[in-house]
Amino acid sequence: MIETIAPGFRPTPVATLLDEAVSRFARHKAVDFLGRRYSYAEIGHLTARAAAGLQALGVGKGTKVGLCLPNTPYAVVMYFAVLKTGATVLNFNPLYTAHEMEHMLRDTGCKMLVTIDAAPVFETVRTLAGKGLLERVVVCSLAAALPALKGLALRLFKPGALAKIPATAPYLRFEALLAAARAPFRPVEIDPSRDVAVLQFTGGTTGTPKAAMLSHANVTVNVHQVQAILPPLELGAERFLGILPFFHVFAMTAVMNLGLAIGAELILLPKPEIGEIMKTLFARKPTIVPGVPTLFTAISNAAEAAGRTDLSFIKFCVSGGAPLSVEVMERFERISKSRILEGYGLSETAPALTFSRPGMIKHGSVGPAIPGTEIQIRDPANPEIVLPQGARGEICARGPQVMLGYYNQPEETAYAFTDGFFRTGDIGYLDEDGCLFIVDRIKDLIICSGFNVYPRVIEEAAYQHPAVAEAIAVGIPDPYRGQAPKLYVTLRPGFETATGEEILDFLKDKLNKIEMPKKVEIRATLPKTMVGKLSKKELLAEEAEQARKP
Repeated sequence: MIETIAPGFRPTPVATLLDEAVSRFARHKAVDFLGRRYSYAEIGHLTARAAAGLQALGVGKGTKVGLCLPNTPYAVVMYFAVLKTGATVLNFNPLYTAHEMEHMLRDTGCKMLVTIDAAPVFETVRTLAGKGLLERVVVCSLAAALPALKGLALRLFKPGALAKIPATAPYLRFEALLAAARAPFRPVEIDPSRDVAVLQFTGGTTGTPKAAMLSHANVTVNVHQVQAILPPLELGAERFLGILPFFHVFAMTAVMNLGLAIGAELILLPKPEIGEIMKTLFARKPTIVPGVPTLFTAISNAAEAAGRTDLSFIKFCVSGGAPLSVEVMERFERISKSRILEGYGLSETAPALTFSRPGMIKHGSVGPAIPGTEIQIRDPANPEIVLPQGARGEICARGPQVMLGYYNQPEETAYAFTDGFFRTGDIGYLDEDGCLFIVDRIKDLIICSGFNVYPRVIEEAAYQHPAVAEAIAVGIPDPYRGQAPKLYVTLRPGFETATGEEILDFLKDKLNKIEMPKKVEIRATLPKTMVGKLSKKELLAEEAEQARKP
């Protein structure tokens, strides 16, 4: 008999999710890191010791601790250890440059960082410490987290991959942090609705990244909201594939927090390499696979190439972080015999706002609002005006998962809210059943001769061509129209002879004259973020540079 978890919206401290799982599933496996498996009891013990070690260092309410970690057991342990002390977590992408991280540290006043001894990551952190920005750096050993033979091989045969950690301040090894716990962890009183659990930086695609203040209630309630509408999950028996990095809000909620809340095993992969992903899929047979659309494209390509397409052991996949095209979804589901449920949200909403679900799956829709959430479509030019059903406008949301505001930015916070509704910056519409359809980002609009052109419309049309694997549409300067669309694509295996002219000809009866790309450029790869989302930023920078040339 499958035991399911009852929907509940009880706001609690985030660490309660782990504490309750440890109590119920102590002997179950919690984390699999490249073959080394940790039980819930082990993760709970390490977390309590790390929290006590942090307390011995003076960490508590008011302290901000940065986590600059790939998907490893340390990412789980230190996330919950920091939150148990009442301190606030800042999530850092390990691939950030020192310049990017410096802004975030200065903006938040964060003086403590937890990182890994992988050489490229540690060297960035060393640069920041050298500038006096960090008073304490806890360094975790990659080799120590691996199975014994893999850890030994890393130390012996790839010594250059690991940094040499100074034995002087501000550096402190993870083992020394645990040893600093000379007394048991002292429980801290946390107000879930007021105390900030996570400072989650926005993507920064529209300017300088801002830190969204997510309370403990924002985070825990969103976990309960999501699990309330998912297909039944078997407590203590599911296996989540942890490809999405935990520093990203989607993975923080939909993989780590949700997975641990139901006693699942998290199968962690520190790098999104398709060979390792396919090997892990067939070896470990995860039951839940959260990902971004590019992951499902990559799996489809690899499965077809290998002739191993039956992934029916996956109960369902969850897509988020970027729009999922109908063609990508249908191809993956046809090949894999699994299904994809799509959600929508933002860093500011912890992140989920809507979710498709069985019985409410419509092609092109990200589903209706999740329980306890209100979605309205408002006039972008005058957000006090609520638009009628079917009209396109700015998506605005209200619910218990919506952030407290932007850290130290009262003006930005005031601008982001109207009548208590958060302005997402996305354009969409609601149908007669309350299902949300995303049209595009406001900032991505292409203005051609005064008309609005939505890049997603062009991209969706391009995906209908059998040769197109990935597509990005951007606006480029045009002397007559102001802007014109340009389409970048990569090709699927076996279609390498396709040309830009062929794709343009294919699009003629699918787009109007204003929407038609001025040019189609075929590339071997398209830029992606660390999470795996297709990224327009680099292509726009290239076009701007070209426009500046005489």
